[in-house]
Amino acid sequence: MEKKDFEAWLDNISVTFLSLTDLQKNETLDHLISLSGAVQLRHLSNNLEILLKRDFLKLLPLELSFYLLKWLDPQTLLTCCLVSKQWNKVISACTEVWQTACKNLGWQIDDSVQDPLHWKKVYLKAILRMKQLKDHEAFETSSLIGHSARVYALYYKDGLLCTGSDDLSAKLWDVSTGQCIYGIQTHTCATVKFDEQKLVTGSFDNTVACWEWSSGAKIQHFRGHTGAVFSVDYNDELDVLVSGSADFTLKVWALSTGMCLNTLTGHTEWVTKVVLQKCKVKSLMHSPGDYILLSADKYEIKIWPIGREINCKCLKTLSVSEDRSISLQPRLHFDGKYIVCSSALGLYQWDFASYDILRVIKPPDFANLSLLGFGDVFALLFDNKYLYIMDLRTEKLISRWPLPEYRKSKRGSSFLAGEMSWLNGLDGQNDMGLVFATSMPDHSIHLVLWKEHG
Repeated sequence: MEKKDFEAWLDNISVTFLSLTDLQKNETLDHLISLSGAVQLRHLSNNLEILLKRDFLKLLPLELSFYLLKWLDPQTLLTCCLVSKQWNKVISACTEVWQTACKNLGWQIDDSVQDPLHWKKVYLKAILRMKQLKDHEAFETSSLIGHSARVYALYYKDGLLCTGSDDLSAKLWDVSTGQCIYGIQTHTCATVKFDEQKLVTGSFDNTVACWEWSSGAKIQHFRGHTGAVFSVDYNDELDVLVSGSADFTLKVWALSTGMCLNTLTGHTEWVTKVVLQKCKVKSLMHSPGDYILLSADKYEIKIWPIGREINCKCLKTLSVSEDRSISLQPRLHFDGKYIVCSSALGLYQWDFASYDILRVIKPPDFANLSLLGFGDVFALLFDNKYLYIMDLRTEKLISRWPLPEYRKSKRGSSFLAGEMSWLNGLDGQNDMGLVFATSMPDHSIHLVLWKEHG
């Protein structure tokens, strides 16, 4: 057929084809295909590939591709990365998608990181760690051996663990190596706190003492309580030491001289916890940067201004119930913004600016759980058998770890949480080191540590 005649014929056929119904068009195509040979079928296949299988990620502007990818879940995105090198490149560079995925897993986001491929790598690391937590495989255990009598006091800071014992000694341990760095002779220790130069101990002999690590010498002795000293805290900048005792009082001391500056009364039970902390929020009673003193007994938490005035008055008293059968667990968390404590009624969180209860968390069987640490994303809890991690966004327990038969303490001095920054969100760097430590009946210290990333 001549080209001119062919073009006229093709125009007529096209007009007729367009007038057909969809069913008639399909039948026409089926008939033409049945009449086609290999050359025509190959031509048809090549053109259909272009018309029907268009790579939209390759054709769309990058901004539109990123917008579409945001609607897919991370697991689907990982599958899409296998389609082609181009898809993998585009999807891996979608920073917002991977940052959101990491946030949903409880990971912190550092917006200063500019590498577009960084956050996919972080997500892959995060999903592995979260799987380890879910499968109860994120931790490992170790022990510290060195004391010859009951270990009653523990304090952890920056990779170092201090232990105070009835063997009249205190030891400072490097948690990563298990080596004892210092060992000094002391009195019986009910509570300890330390820094690089010194150790402060509260004792069952009703006194507080300050010791020098390097020489083991007693620098200062604080006498005045008429009951065992169960908690101490201090601040070098203020030159202040505070102590809580079984005599129902708190005492404020000059750290450098040992002079008692103030005795705070009002508790009706043993004062088992004192916390000296900077406030981070503004209220009618305090401003950001003010130092605040918190104290706790079996039933109440009291908030005090930290000053040297005599007969200092309590600013506020917090409690969870007027029922004296409901007691507070021997743990108190205060970060300058929120106060958190656990009881048989649940986990209570107060707003420090208003003293209002923000929420009460009541997971199953909470009466048996005690608070160890509390952050923006996670909480660390434990009972007689397990260590638990709670996702505070869902208030669900997401992991647990078995604990041995540790030495029980009504005051909570014989167990503590280790590194705490991960409770505000994991970041791939802060999930290492000590998670939990407790003293054992055989006088050793049982450690729960983060397992290294696989």
